[in-house]
Amino acid sequence: MKIREEFKVREMAGEHVVVMPGRGGAADMTRIVSLNPSSMYLWEKLRGREFTAADAALLLTERYEVDADTARKDAGRWIASLAECGIVEE
Repeated sequence: MKIREEFKVREMAGEHVVVMPGRGGAADMTRIVSLNPSSMYLWEKLRGREFTAADAALLLTERYEVDADTARKDAGRWIASLAECGIVEE
């Protein structure tokens, strides 16, 4: 899967958010997804390339003190959240 190119991260009020594209390519500021620090880390590492849930889980175990099972569950939830919003494509 891959993060779709039309989705961009912006910093707003000290938070990182994914801004949904609106009509004609303009940003729809009424539709945003907030990224916590670990979500932002995954976004930065995986944006622009193909990845799997296992790739995301490995990044989490390398960066944070988390066991592999927890990392797999967290990566799966992160991907599911992005997929629900149409941010990732297969």
